[in-house]
Amino acid sequence: MTEVLENTRLQGPAATGPEPSGPAAARRSPTARTAVRGTRRRLGPGRALPFGRLIGPVLVVAVWWAASASGHLDPRILSGPGVVAATAGDLIADGRLQDHVLISLQRAGLGLFFGVVAGAALAVLAGLSRTGEYLVDGPLQIKRAIPALAMLPLLILWLGIGEQMKVTVIALGVAVSMYVNTYAALTAIDSRYVELAEGLDLSRAQFIRKVVVPGSLPGFFVGLRLGVTASWLGLIVVEQINATSGIGYMMFQAQQYAQSDVIIVGLVAYGTFGYVSDAAVRTIERKVLSWRRTLAG
Repeated sequence: MTEVLENTRLQGPAATGPEPSGPAAARRSPTARTAVRGTRRRLGPGRALPFGRLIGPVLVVAVWWAASASGHLDPRILSGPGVVAATAGDLIADGRLQDHVLISLQRAGLGLFFGVVAGAALAVLAGLSRTGEYLVDGPLQIKRAIPALAMLPLLILWLGIGEQMKVTVIALGVAVSMYVNTYAALTAIDSRYVELAEGLDLSRAQFIRKVVVPGSLPGFFVGLRLGVTASWLGLIVVEQINATSGIGYMMFQAQQYAQSDVIIVGLVAYGTFGYVSDAAVRTIERKVLSWRRTLAG
């Protein structure tokens, strides 16, 4: 018997049964811990290049330049980067590009502001009140199924073809994105936090400040990012409908005279504004939600 016990002690865990698996094995396995840390390093942006997201656009421009320089790209179909850059310089020199850009930024900014305010307010009303949910959620879900651009004929009939109609179209697209994501975040707050707030006897104002606002911020920022994109998409369309100024109007006029270089300048302007605005929202989101522990953090 003494020999059997001694052999069992020397052989270790393998003699007593199979090696444990699952989270316990991962905790005691250096290889598993290394693999998890490696995955976090690959997925987390903390160790990424400062301008890593610009690599893709730079590669696209490089391929475009090479195709144009080698003659594989017909300049009548698509002007080369050099021609586009020269056209942009001419438009900036005579002030036309700046004028159109300022008007477009004003339209997009006003539409984004009104859409964010309206969407967030409706989400709070529907998310914190059962009556508000009954009154607001149904019509907003119906509106979600109807693209804002499909309402153009009716909005033109109601508001005319001026700036009010253009800003309204942009605001409608932004408001739906804001509402859906903020409302989803509000209704997805863990019930344990609500029970904890009740146990601590928090007032309604304290409950909103300490539980509702932090819980809804992730959804709010997702909606804001989608809203920023929606504002630029709406702007592109409304500026080509009886407009007399703006980047879209400039592109529409260039299309009449087959000036692909001017059209590309407008597209680059739209893309630049969209990229910069999304990056700005992401930066604000990281700072405001720095308390969250996530894989990306």
